[in-house]
Amino acid sequence: MEKRQEKYTAKPQEGISAAENMADEFAFGNFLGLPENGDSVDVVVLQIPYELTTSYGQGTAQGPAACIEASSQVELFDPVLGEDMPAEQNIFTAPAWSGEGPNLLAQLDGISNYLSPWFIGDCFPIILGGEHGILPPIVNATRKHPLVERDLSNLTIVQIDAHADLREELDGEKYSHACAASRSLDLGIKHLFQAGIRAYSKLENERIESDERITTYFARDTQSDMEVWKKWIITLENISGPVHLTLDIDGLDGSLVPATGTPVPGGLSFWQVSETIDALFRAKHAVVISVDVNEIVPQKDTPLTQFTAAMIATKALAAHIMAKRAGLWEQTTSQQGKQRNANDEKFFISQGK
Repeated sequence: MEKRQEKYTAKPQEGISAAENMADEFAFGNFLGLPENGDSVDVVVLQIPYELTTSYGQGTAQGPAACIEASSQVELFDPVLGEDMPAEQNIFTAPAWSGEGPNLLAQLDGISNYLSPWFIGDCFPIILGGEHGILPPIVNATRKHPLVERDLSNLTIVQIDAHADLREELDGEKYSHACAASRSLDLGIKHLFQAGIRAYSKLENERIESDERITTYFARDTQSDMEVWKKWIITLENISGPVHLTLDIDGLDGSLVPATGTPVPGGLSFWQVSETIDALFRAKHAVVISVDVNEIVPQKDTPLTQFTAAMIATKALAAHIMAKRAGLWEQTTSQQGKQRNANDEKFFISQGK
């Protein structure tokens, strides 16, 4: 076991900062093994072990816990950040969503209510899933964010994915993971930017071509033409307003994440995903208010899949810290949301009537 996993309880030594001392401590069950420090939360890691509509591979319900476990082996040093994490940030690993709910719509409301207390603008949520059906309740939870102001036409979604997720229904279910982007558009978001897409239906292709709110960079183009990839990066750098980044790990090439729900060859490299994250977080007129990494399935013979997911989540964490230092993210707590009170809303149940 790595030395970083040893539990140190001694007080900070003279001449050693609190941040350096934290890096020597290990807290089992916490993201990156980092202990919490104080009452305030700068970054919250939220776990949604949701799996009701998967259509091929199973196991995403175990994904968040596997990602947390794998993160214990991720190096704390980030070369862009130039130092070890937590980099003076208090990172809180919240208890996982309970999974309670008698049916799919009730569970979607449960997810939204689990998330919404963390969207009041005073901390940065990193959400681990779970199937991609978690996206609509995430989008609904962003309504509480002061930059969204309950108007989802202010919110942009950036999606890394092998699949367009623009179906109207799959197997008779309109809230299937295959419909996550469609339902998010139905909620009224401003724009959807997609990359890595390489598995989609004829009807999805027609919607991509006809809906002005959708901009898609297909993997067949980004993986064969460097100019197309550069255009994607420039597009990200010019986004404005609040942004949620949703990272389905099957957006990466299947060789990197073979245990995800629906692995597809021909996807993005790890470094392309890393470059995407960097470009989005440094956009001068945008604020990335949250990120999710989903469709994580524990791999039995090797931890490659969950470790790749943990690396991506860690990259998003480092990019957020960099954006915060550059003045591209500020605490924006609304007057109405200073306490983390869940409202137990039944938004999706009401939509299903």
